[in-house]
Amino acid sequence: METFESLVSAEFAPKNTYLNTASSGLLPARTVAALHEAVQIRAEGRPLDPLFADVEAARAAFARLAGVPVGRVAAGASVAAQTGLIAASLPAGAEVLTAEDDFTSVVNPFHVRGDLKVRIVPLERLAESVRPGTALVAVSAAQSADGRVADLPALREAARTHGARTYVDFSQAAGWLPMDAEAYDYTVSTTFKWLLGPHGAAFLVVPEDFGDLTPLLAGWVAAEKPWDSCYGPVTELAHSARRFDVSPALFTYAGLRRSLELVEELGVDAIHTHDLALADRFRAGLAALGQEPVPAPGSAIVSVPGLGHRRPDLGAAGIEVSNRAGNLRASFHLYNTTADVDRLLDVLSG
Repeated sequence: METFESLVSAEFAPKNTYLNTASSGLLPARTVAALHEAVQIRAEGRPLDPLFADVEAARAAFARLAGVPVGRVAAGASVAAQTGLIAASLPAGAEVLTAEDDFTSVVNPFHVRGDLKVRIVPLERLAESVRPGTALVAVSAAQSADGRVADLPALREAARTHGARTYVDFSQAAGWLPMDAEAYDYTVSTTFKWLLGPHGAAFLVVPEDFGDLTPLLAGWVAAEKPWDSCYGPVTELAHSARRFDVSPALFTYAGLRRSLELVEELGVDAIHTHDLALADRFRAGLAALGQEPVPAPGSAIVSVPGLGHRRPDLGAAGIEVSNRAGNLRASFHLYNTTADVDRLLDVLSG
Protein backbone atom coordinates (compact mmCIF):
# COMPACT_ATOMS: atom_id res chain seq x y z
CA MET A 1 0.00 0.00 0.00
CA GLU A 2 1.38 3.38 -0.97
CA THR A 3 2.11 5.86 1.79
CA PHE A 4 0.82 9.42 1.94
CA GLU A 5 4.28 10.73 1.07
CA SER A 6 4.80 8.39 -1.88
CA LEU A 7 1.41 9.19 -3.36
CA VAL A 8 2.08 12.91 -3.08
CA SER A 9 5.63 12.75 -4.45
CA ALA A 10 4.36 10.85 -7.51
CA GLU A 11 1.90 13.65 -8.30
CA PHE A 12 3.65 16.94 -7.49
CA ALA A 13 7.00 18.50 -8.34
CA PRO A 14 6.65 22.26 -7.74
CA LYS A 15 9.48 24.46 -8.96
CA ASN A 16 9.11 26.84 -6.03
CA THR A 17 7.99 26.86 -2.40
CA TYR A 18 4.27 27.01 -3.07
CA LEU A 19 2.26 28.16 -0.05
CA ASN A 20 -0.72 29.70 -1.82
CA THR A 21 -3.39 26.98 -2.10
CA ALA A 22 -5.95 29.42 -0.70
CA SER A 23 -5.62 31.17 -4.08
CA SER A 24 -5.36 28.04 -6.24
CA GLY A 25 -4.10 24.53 -5.72
CA LEU A 26 -1.40 22.77 -7.69
CA LEU A 27 -2.56 20.28 -10.33
CA PRO A 28 -1.61 16.63 -9.75
CA ALA A 29 0.28 14.87 -12.54
CA ARG A 30 -2.71 12.60 -13.19
CA THR A 31 -4.89 15.68 -13.67
CA VAL A 32 -2.45 17.23 -16.13
CA ALA A 33 -2.40 13.96 -18.10
CA ALA A 34 -6.21 13.86 -18.15
CA LEU A 35 -6.35 17.43 -19.44
CA HIS A 36 -3.96 16.56 -22.27
CA GLU A 37 -6.09 13.53 -23.15
CA ALA A 38 -9.28 15.63 -23.15
CA VAL A 39 -7.68 18.14 -25.52
CA GLN A 40 -6.61 15.29 -27.79
CA ILE A 41 -10.14 13.92 -27.87
CA ARG A 42 -11.37 17.29 -29.14
CA ALA A 43 -8.45 17.82 -31.49
CA GLU A 44 -8.86 14.41 -33.11
CA GLY A 45 -12.62 14.60 -33.47
CA ARG A 46 -13.35 11.64 -31.23
CA PRO A 47 -16.75 11.30 -29.47
CA LEU A 48 -17.05 13.40 -26.32
CA ASP A 49 -18.86 10.70 -24.33
CA PRO A 50 -15.85 10.08 -22.03
CA LEU A 51 -15.77 13.76 -21.10
CA PHE A 52 -19.45 13.79 -20.16
CA ALA A 53 -18.77 10.67 -18.10
CA ASP A 54 -16.06 12.62 -16.27
CA VAL A 55 -18.67 15.16 -15.16
CA GLU A 56 -20.72 12.43 -13.49
CA ALA A 57 -17.67 10.75 -11.96
CA ALA A 58 -16.53 14.09 -10.49
CA ARG A 59 -20.04 14.78 -9.16
CA ALA A 60 -20.11 11.36 -7.47
CA ALA A 61 -16.65 11.87 -5.95
CA PHE A 62 -17.63 15.26 -4.56
CA ALA A 63 -20.83 13.77 -3.12
CA ARG A 64 -18.76 11.19 -1.25
CA LEU A 65 -16.44 13.88 0.11
CA ALA A 66 -19.44 16.00 1.13
CA GLY A 67 -21.25 13.06 2.74
CA VAL A 68 -24.46 13.37 0.71
CA PRO A 69 -26.26 11.32 -1.95
CA VAL A 70 -25.11 12.20 -5.46
CA GLY A 71 -28.65 13.22 -6.37
CA ARG A 72 -28.28 16.30 -4.17
CA VAL A 73 -25.23 17.68 -6.02
CA ALA A 74 -25.53 20.24 -8.83
CA ALA A 75 -22.60 21.10 -11.08
CA GLY A 76 -22.00 24.75 -11.93
CA ALA A 77 -19.29 27.17 -12.92
CA SER A 78 -18.63 29.36 -9.87
CA VAL A 79 -19.60 30.07 -6.29
CA ALA A 80 -21.01 33.47 -7.31
CA ALA A 81 -23.39 31.82 -9.79
CA GLN A 82 -24.50 29.27 -7.21
CA THR A 83 -25.02 32.00 -4.62
CA GLY A 84 -27.08 33.89 -7.17
CA LEU A 85 -29.39 30.88 -7.43
CA ILE A 86 -29.86 30.91 -3.65
CA ALA A 87 -30.41 34.68 -3.61
CA ALA A 88 -33.05 34.46 -6.33
CA SER A 89 -35.04 31.99 -4.24
CA LEU A 90 -35.67 34.44 -1.40
CA PRO A 91 -38.80 36.58 -1.18
CA ALA A 92 -38.49 40.36 -1.19
CA GLY A 93 -37.69 41.71 2.26
CA ALA A 94 -36.14 38.48 3.53
CA GLU A 95 -33.32 38.87 6.04
CA VAL A 96 -29.96 37.36 5.15
CA LEU A 97 -27.34 37.18 7.88
CA THR A 98 -23.69 37.25 6.74
CA ALA A 99 -20.22 37.51 8.29
CA GLU A 100 -18.18 40.70 8.15
CA ASP A 101 -15.62 40.72 5.31
CA ASP A 102 -16.61 37.29 4.03
CA PHE A 103 -15.60 36.46 0.47
CA THR A 104 -17.52 38.54 -2.08
CA SER A 105 -18.90 35.57 -4.04
CA VAL A 106 -20.66 34.34 -0.90
CA VAL A 107 -22.41 37.62 -0.10
CA ASN A 108 -22.63 39.99 -3.05
CA PRO A 109 -25.50 38.26 -4.92
CA PHE A 110 -27.69 38.99 -1.89
CA HIS A 111 -26.74 42.68 -1.97
CA VAL A 112 -27.37 43.20 -5.68
CA ARG A 113 -30.93 41.92 -5.32
CA GLY A 114 -31.68 45.32 -3.78
CA ASP A 115 -34.82 44.14 -2.00
CA LEU A 116 -33.29 41.89 0.67
CA LYS A 117 -32.31 42.89 4.20
CA VAL A 118 -28.67 41.86 4.44
CA ARG A 119 -27.32 42.04 7.99
CA ILE A 120 -23.55 41.87 8.55
CA VAL A 121 -22.00 40.87 11.88
CA PRO A 122 -18.52 39.76 13.01
CA LEU A 123 -17.86 36.08 12.32
CA GLU A 124 -17.58 35.22 16.02
CA ARG A 125 -21.06 36.66 16.63
CA LEU A 126 -22.78 34.95 13.71
CA ALA A 127 -24.58 32.18 15.62
CA GLU A 128 -25.79 34.47 18.41
CA SER A 129 -27.08 36.95 15.81
CA VAL A 130 -29.58 34.56 14.24
CA ARG A 131 -33.03 35.73 15.30
CA PRO A 132 -36.70 35.14 14.56
CA GLY A 133 -37.30 36.39 11.05
CA THR A 134 -33.81 35.51 9.76
CA ALA A 135 -34.48 33.67 6.51
CA LEU A 136 -30.95 32.58 5.64
CA VAL A 137 -27.47 32.57 7.14
CA ALA A 138 -24.65 32.58 4.57
CA VAL A 139 -21.02 32.05 5.58
CA SER A 140 -17.72 30.53 4.52
CA ALA A 141 -16.62 27.53 6.55
CA ALA A 142 -13.10 29.01 6.54
CA GLN A 143 -12.48 32.66 5.85
CA SER A 144 -10.49 33.44 2.72
CA ALA A 145 -8.79 36.51 4.17
CA ASP A 146 -7.35 34.99 7.33
CA GLY A 147 -8.37 31.33 7.67
CA ARG A 148 -10.69 31.70 10.66
CA VAL A 149 -13.00 28.69 10.88
CA ALA A 150 -16.69 29.34 11.52
CA ASP A 151 -18.40 27.67 14.49
CA LEU A 152 -20.69 25.68 12.22
CA PRO A 153 -22.27 23.47 14.92
CA ALA A 154 -23.34 26.58 16.85
CA LEU A 155 -24.64 28.17 13.67
CA ARG A 156 -26.60 25.05 12.75
CA GLU A 157 -28.22 24.93 16.19
CA ALA A 158 -29.11 28.64 16.14
CA ALA A 159 -30.59 28.37 12.66
CA ARG A 160 -32.65 25.34 13.68
CA THR A 161 -33.94 27.19 16.75
CA HIS A 162 -35.14 30.17 14.71
CA GLY A 163 -36.21 28.39 11.53
CA ALA A 164 -33.53 29.90 9.33
CA ARG A 165 -31.92 28.13 6.38
CA THR A 166 -28.15 27.77 6.16
CA TYR A 167 -25.79 28.29 3.21
CA VAL A 168 -22.16 27.33 3.82
CA ASP A 169 -19.31 27.87 1.37
CA PHE A 170 -16.61 25.20 1.77
CA SER A 171 -14.31 26.64 -0.92
CA GLN A 172 -11.52 27.28 1.59
CA ALA A 173 -12.18 24.07 3.52
CA ALA A 174 -13.21 21.20 1.23
CA GLY A 175 -10.15 19.03 0.74
CA TRP A 176 -8.53 19.59 4.12
CA LEU A 177 -11.43 20.07 6.58
CA PRO A 178 -13.86 17.15 6.98
CA MET A 179 -17.13 18.22 5.40
CA ASP A 180 -20.67 17.25 6.40
CA ALA A 181 -22.94 18.92 3.87
CA GLU A 182 -25.87 16.89 5.21
CA ALA A 183 -25.95 19.21 8.22
CA TYR A 184 -26.88 22.34 6.23
CA ASP A 185 -29.61 23.35 3.81
CA TYR A 186 -27.24 24.44 1.06
CA THR A 187 -23.50 24.11 0.69
CA VAL A 188 -21.18 25.12 -2.12
CA SER A 189 -17.52 24.72 -2.99
CA THR A 190 -15.33 25.73 -5.84
CA THR A 191 -12.85 23.03 -6.79
CA PHE A 192 -9.67 24.79 -7.94
CA LYS A 193 -8.24 25.38 -4.48
CA TRP A 194 -7.88 22.60 -1.89
CA LEU A 195 -9.58 20.06 -4.18
CA LEU A 196 -6.75 20.56 -6.70
CA GLY A 197 -8.89 20.84 -9.83
CA PRO A 198 -8.69 23.16 -12.83
CA HIS A 199 -10.68 26.40 -12.76
CA GLY A 200 -14.30 26.35 -13.88
CA ALA A 201 -16.35 24.08 -11.60
CA ALA A 202 -18.29 24.61 -8.38
CA PHE A 203 -20.63 22.09 -6.77
CA LEU A 204 -23.85 23.09 -5.00
CA VAL A 205 -25.49 20.70 -2.53
CA VAL A 206 -29.23 21.22 -2.20
CA PRO A 207 -31.90 19.67 0.05
CA GLU A 208 -33.54 16.47 -1.09
CA ASP A 209 -36.73 18.45 -1.86
CA PHE A 210 -34.64 21.23 -3.54
CA GLY A 211 -35.68 23.76 -0.89
CA ASP A 212 -37.04 26.94 -2.43
CA LEU A 213 -34.79 26.86 -5.47
CA THR A 214 -35.97 27.46 -9.02
CA PRO A 215 -33.68 26.19 -11.81
CA LEU A 216 -33.31 29.63 -13.39
CA LEU A 217 -30.28 28.66 -15.43
CA ALA A 218 -31.73 25.39 -16.69
CA GLY A 219 -30.67 24.43 -20.20
CA TRP A 220 -30.63 21.11 -21.96
CA VAL A 221 -28.27 19.50 -19.40
CA ALA A 222 -30.85 20.16 -16.68
CA ALA A 223 -33.35 17.81 -18.32
CA GLU A 224 -34.04 14.28 -17.11
CA LYS A 225 -33.05 13.14 -20.61
CA PRO A 226 -30.60 15.80 -21.82
CA TRP A 227 -29.99 14.44 -25.30
CA ASP A 228 -33.74 14.33 -25.93
CA SER A 229 -34.13 17.92 -24.71
CA CYS A 230 -31.92 19.95 -27.02
CA TYR A 231 -34.71 21.89 -28.77
CA GLY A 232 -37.57 23.92 -27.40
CA PRO A 233 -38.48 24.09 -23.71
CA VAL A 234 -37.46 21.24 -21.45
CA THR A 235 -40.56 19.17 -20.76
CA GLU A 236 -39.12 17.16 -17.87
CA LEU A 237 -36.47 18.57 -15.55
CA ALA A 238 -34.00 16.17 -13.96
CA HIS A 239 -35.42 14.44 -10.91
CA SER A 240 -32.15 15.13 -9.08
CA ALA A 241 -30.13 18.26 -8.31
CA ARG A 242 -28.86 18.01 -11.87
CA ARG A 243 -31.86 20.23 -12.73
CA PHE A 244 -29.67 23.07 -11.41
CA ASP A 245 -26.69 22.20 -13.65
CA VAL A 246 -25.29 24.52 -16.27
CA SER A 247 -23.49 23.27 -19.37
CA PRO A 248 -20.21 21.86 -18.07
CA ALA A 249 -16.71 22.96 -19.01
CA LEU A 250 -15.74 19.48 -20.14
CA PHE A 251 -11.96 19.91 -19.93
CA THR A 252 -12.30 21.09 -16.34
CA TYR A 253 -14.21 17.99 -15.26
CA ALA A 254 -11.85 15.69 -17.15
CA GLY A 255 -9.08 16.95 -14.88
CA LEU A 256 -11.19 17.41 -11.76
CA ARG A 257 -12.25 13.77 -11.77
CA ARG A 258 -8.62 12.74 -11.29
CA SER A 259 -7.94 15.40 -8.67
CA LEU A 260 -10.85 14.21 -6.55
CA GLU A 261 -9.68 10.63 -6.93
CA LEU A 262 -6.37 11.64 -5.37
CA VAL A 263 -8.05 13.47 -2.48
CA GLU A 264 -10.11 10.34 -1.81
CA GLU A 265 -7.06 8.08 -2.00
CA LEU A 266 -5.15 10.21 0.50
CA GLY A 267 -8.19 10.75 2.75
CA VAL A 268 -9.37 14.09 4.07
CA ASP A 269 -8.59 13.09 7.66
CA ALA A 270 -4.94 12.40 6.76
CA ILE A 271 -4.74 15.62 4.73
CA HIS A 272 -6.27 17.52 7.66
CA THR A 273 -3.64 16.19 10.08
CA HIS A 274 -0.81 16.94 7.63
CA ASP A 275 -1.94 20.46 6.79
CA LEU A 276 -2.61 21.53 10.38
CA ALA A 277 0.77 20.24 11.56
CA LEU A 278 2.47 22.50 9.02
CA ALA A 279 0.28 25.50 9.87
CA ASP A 280 0.98 25.04 13.58
CA ARG A 281 4.71 24.75 12.88
CA PHE A 282 4.52 28.09 11.08
CA ARG A 283 2.59 29.67 13.96
CA ALA A 284 5.20 28.48 16.44
CA GLY A 285 7.98 29.85 14.23
CA LEU A 286 6.23 33.19 13.97
CA ALA A 287 6.01 33.42 17.76
CA ALA A 288 9.79 32.89 17.92
CA LEU A 289 10.15 35.81 15.50
CA GLY A 290 7.90 38.01 17.64
CA GLN A 291 5.06 37.93 15.12
CA GLU A 292 1.44 37.17 15.98
CA PRO A 293 -0.90 35.80 13.29
CA VAL A 294 -4.65 36.34 13.21
CA PRO A 295 -6.07 33.82 15.70
CA ALA A 296 -7.40 30.93 13.61
CA PRO A 297 -7.01 27.71 15.59
CA GLY A 298 -7.57 24.55 13.61
CA SER A 299 -7.00 26.24 10.25
CA ALA A 300 -4.59 25.39 7.44
CA ILE A 301 -4.49 29.11 6.56
CA VAL A 302 -2.26 31.48 8.53
CA SER A 303 -2.55 35.24 8.10
CA VAL A 304 0.07 37.60 9.58
CA PRO A 305 -0.88 41.26 10.02
CA GLY A 306 1.52 43.85 8.69
CA LEU A 307 3.66 41.47 6.64
CA GLY A 308 1.81 41.58 3.33
CA HIS A 309 4.43 43.95 1.96
CA ARG A 310 6.95 41.10 2.15
CA ARG A 311 5.24 39.22 -0.69
CA PRO A 312 7.51 40.61 -3.48
CA ASP A 313 10.64 39.72 -1.46
CA LEU A 314 9.32 36.24 -0.82
CA GLY A 315 8.42 35.83 -4.47
CA ALA A 316 11.95 36.79 -5.48
CA ALA A 317 13.17 34.08 -3.12
CA GLY A 318 10.92 31.52 -4.80
CA ILE A 319 8.22 31.45 -2.12
CA GLU A 320 4.63 31.94 -3.28
CA VAL A 321 2.21 33.44 -0.73
CA SER A 322 -0.56 36.08 -0.84
CA ASN A 323 -0.98 39.64 0.34
CA ARG A 324 -4.51 40.09 1.67
CA ALA A 325 -5.37 43.57 3.01
CA GLY A 326 -1.81 44.06 4.20
CA ASN A 327 -1.62 40.61 5.77
CA LEU A 328 0.75 37.89 4.61
CA ARG A 329 -1.38 34.79 3.98
CA ALA A 330 0.28 31.39 3.84
CA SER A 331 -1.76 28.26 3.20
CA PHE A 332 -0.45 24.75 3.75
CA HIS A 333 -1.60 21.70 1.82
CA LEU A 334 -0.75 18.09 1.16
CA TYR A 335 2.22 18.81 -1.14
CA ASN A 336 3.93 21.03 1.42
CA THR A 337 6.62 19.87 3.84
CA THR A 338 8.30 21.04 7.02
CA ALA A 339 11.17 22.23 4.82
CA ASP A 340 8.73 24.61 3.10
CA VAL A 341 7.67 26.05 6.46
CA ASP A 342 11.24 26.46 7.62
CA ARG A 343 12.27 28.14 4.40
CA LEU A 344 9.46 30.69 4.74
CA LEU A 345 10.44 31.39 8.34
CA ASP A 346 14.09 31.70 7.36
CA VAL A 347 13.39 34.30 4.69
CA LEU A 348 11.01 36.21 6.98
CA SER A 349 13.67 36.34 9.69
CA GLY A 350 15.82 37.99 7.01
